[in-house]
Amino acid sequence: MNRRTNPRGWFFFAGIMLMLLGSTSQLAAQQTNPQNPLPRVTVGVEESQGADDFVPTIQIVILLTILSLAPSIMIMMTSFTRIIIIFHFLRQSLSTQTVPPNQILAGLALFLTFFIMKPVLTEINDNALQPYIAKEISQKEALERAVVPLRAFMLKQTREKDLKLFVDLQDITGLEGPDDIPISTLIPAFIISELKTAFQIGFLLYLPMILLDLVVGSILLSMGMMMLPPAMISMPFKILLFVLVDGWHLMIESIVKGF
Repeated sequence: MNRRTNPRGWFFFAGIMLMLLGSTSQLAAQQTNPQNPLPRVTVGVEESQGADDFVPTIQIVILLTILSLAPSIMIMMTSFTRIIIIFHFLRQSLSTQTVPPNQILAGLALFLTFFIMKPVLTEINDNALQPYIAKEISQKEALERAVVPLRAFMLKQTREKDLKLFVDLQDITGLEGPDDIPISTLIPAFIISELKTAFQIGFLLYLPMILLDLVVGSILLSMGMMMLPPAMISMPFKILLFVLVDGWHLMIESIVKGF
């Protein structure tokens, strides 16, 4: 049997072809019309006329590099690491799985970080950024001034044992004081100190919740309800206990005062 041709398919195909031809003719008309020139995007490397043309390019590259590393800088050199780990331990201890969501915890940790780091950021803005914008100091001097308050903040939160570890690993000698420690040595020492502090606080958060789990598990076992998960029964009591003691208020107050 011969297949019959579907006329609607032919009409659809012809309409598409007419649209393509119309767009092609319009594009050609725009190219020939000098009043509506099409943009041209080019990427290339040209020879510089002197050092004055080369230095701004290097400055732009350095700025883009700093912007790309900004999330890592904020996470590793501020209070964000400790706060987000404490929030994770809190959610796990309450057995609420994904409540609060990660977006809420990360957002709260971010705003708390800005709140805690506000004096440091203000000092950086007053002593480094604004003089550099006003062309009162050079870029190198601005970076040196910006590191000073960050160094003071990290030194205050870093344990001497952790700092000594990285100083010994790099075999640095002749240090007269904490200000002589390189920033590349201070940052990893600060990070592991923050991790240790966050895990200590997380352990303290787990203690009352574990006791509650043990009590609920013992009651279920004595009642012969061994097949019922204790976490399912203890979770509402954990939330009730956390709300009754105003847990968010106490925890946020402890975190901020800890810095």
